[in-house]
Amino acid sequence: MATMPTTQVTNLVSLSPGMYQGQGRANNYYSQPEQKQKVQFYDPSEESYKKNPENDFMNVKASPLSTMSVDVDRASYSNIRRFINEGQKPPADAVRIEEMVNYFDYDYPQPTGKDPIAIQTEITDCPWREGHKLLHIGMQAVKIDVDKLPPSNLVFLIDVSGSMESPERLPLLVAGMKLLVNNLRPIDKVSIVTYAGNAGLALPPTTGNHKQTIIDALDRLEAGGSTAGGAGITLAYKIAQQNFIKDGNNRVLLATDGDFNIGVSSDNDLEDLITKKRQTGIYLTCLGFGTDNYKDAKMEMMADKGNGNYDYVDNIQEAQKTLVNEFGGTLFTVAKDVKAQIEFNPSKVQGYRLVGYEDRLLNTEDFKDDKKDAGDMGSGHTVTIIYELIPVGVKSELLRETNDLKYQQPSTTKATYSDELATIKFRYKKPDGDVSREMVHTIADKTTDMKNASENTRFSTSVAMFGMLLKDSKFKGGSNYEEVITMANHSKEYDKDGYRAEFIRLVKAMKDYQVKTTAK
Repeated sequence: MATMPTTQVTNLVSLSPGMYQGQGRANNYYSQPEQKQKVQFYDPSEESYKKNPENDFMNVKASPLSTMSVDVDRASYSNIRRFINEGQKPPADAVRIEEMVNYFDYDYPQPTGKDPIAIQTEITDCPWREGHKLLHIGMQAVKIDVDKLPPSNLVFLIDVSGSMESPERLPLLVAGMKLLVNNLRPIDKVSIVTYAGNAGLALPPTTGNHKQTIIDALDRLEAGGSTAGGAGITLAYKIAQQNFIKDGNNRVLLATDGDFNIGVSSDNDLEDLITKKRQTGIYLTCLGFGTDNYKDAKMEMMADKGNGNYDYVDNIQEAQKTLVNEFGGTLFTVAKDVKAQIEFNPSKVQGYRLVGYEDRLLNTEDFKDDKKDAGDMGSGHTVTIIYELIPVGVKSELLRETNDLKYQQPSTTKATYSDELATIKFRYKKPDGDVSREMVHTIADKTTDMKNASENTRFSTSVAMFGMLLKDSKFKGGSNYEEVITMANHSKEYDKDGYRAEFIRLVKAMKDYQVKTTAK
């Protein structure tokens, strides 16, 4: 199988504030790393990203609770990889640190009790700011063997509009879908709905033992016309509902560059449509392709509202990772509406900052509200959450002062919970459930030197640091590319598919770019 092209970083395109408009044409995804390609650069066009201001430090005295929706999307990492391989620095708004961190697998222990999720925590020194600490929270969803997964009812909703004609779009999409088809079981069935001007049924429901029939239907797809996205989604959900499998995996897989411009095209209309359909038990997975007019923000919104995943496919290896290697985790949910709420002990922590997850924050009262939608975890999924902490007694210009609360009892807290740094609670629902269950995990006040920390912690920290550098975060402190490389190099023993080694290559490319631009 081909590997990703290696391209030296040579150019930087100026960024505009607010919604970023990017550029660039993807390299041929069949090319080999030893082949040197001429990189073409394009003027900013209609590629857009949602702007999310970074999370700030919160004062524990005023805000002791941090509540969030658990996120397993990974599109940001493969998208920024595409920019780097094209020889460009990714736009800051395309960098979502939590998606970068969670792109990688971590060697967390499997659940052993009745809950489908296992929790692991670790506290370390903060490598980019002296005196601060990092709290790492690792979540591991139970892994179910593919042959034991329930039957799947999959509707491929494929964009065949004119914008999908280039090689990194429809041809790559078809190649990736074929990989998935070749791994279908006889109990699985697939339908294909296309949209371009008009929505149509390109393949009626077909079982997985008729692979050639499905592949032939994929081979007949051609790009052309405008994008009737709303009509396509409506038809896809209709087909999925007509073939609904009770206790099965019923899902629409939308593959597009996100360029919806005819029919139900506004974010509000799409959100309303997808929100209603998810209540029927049919989830939505979004697979992004292409460049220039790519609509990242819209793709992310649709997957979130559809109780599904969002991945960006920049090459055939990413298609293999998403649709074959991680088939169960991508398509079969083991816990839905997963939320986390952490309470910090004010006698131990004076301030905290959630690294990433800017658009996953929830109100405190949302945690116990079972009507509030949240993220889902699939079979074998891992999720990593990182907080930067300011311990009590450490002076920091990053923490804003607040008045002491009159009715707090810090002396009682010190005496009763002297060994606890924080308590974290999780809530989740069974895939077919409406009532959430709660898990509680107490975090002891025990700090490990980063050099002696687990490989999981060291590597996730290196990825977070890289993300802050790419964003030019105001919280990056002493972060630098060399430190990222060193930390990642000492954290790649658990790298069966070579993704961590590839990460190091990308960091080195950006380090070389920084050296060249500084020299100028």
